[in-house]
Amino acid sequence: MPDPSPFAVPTRFDGASGRVALVVPGVGYSPARPLLHFARGVLLQHGWTVQELWWQIPDGFSRFTVDDRVAWVEQQVSQAVDAEAGACRLIVGKSLGSLASGIAADRNIAAAWLTPVLTTDHVARALRRAEAPTLLVGGSADKLWDSRTAESLRHDVLEVPSADHSLELADDAVGSVDILRQVISRLDDFIGSLDH
Repeated sequence: MPDPSPFAVPTRFDGASGRVALVVPGVGYSPARPLLHFARGVLLQHGWTVQELWWQIPDGFSRFTVDDRVAWVEQQVSQAVDAEAGACRLIVGKSLGSLASGIAADRNIAAAWLTPVLTTDHVARALRRAEAPTLLVGGSADKLWDSRTAESLRHDVLEVPSADHSLELADDAVGSVDILRQVISRLDDFIGSLDH
């Protein structure tokens, strides 16, 4: 495997000490982008502590094999989960972050995967064995989303018609904001269900 450094830089927002949500970004989709920014807001409203990871993508990452990408993401997410000493009870991940779906499945951690890479066998297999509450959100125009795989899983699924990998509509800013509202509302419901 290529050198795993540099590592993700965490940013923390304190809420309940026993309920930590880890926010895991995509390659070019940082926690400051709309989906993850508002996900953090919802988590804080529900009283969660939020630990955001900010990737430091290694040089040559685009040439990594799928297995190397999985190993790199899993190493960083595992370190972040381990640092919480059992308090990490939710992972909210965008795209590349979904390569950590095996960690969520193996450790029985609830997860909300925004645009998970369902075309990658590793992710699909991990989601099949995941037993903790899981939300999958994707767009029908996203080439990394697979409607049939999503439908075959026993998880909560929101598929947004015509949305791309950023869960936006091409040339329709207002429509994209409507999608953002729909996704965050569904995420709010999902996070609320974990409180019961």
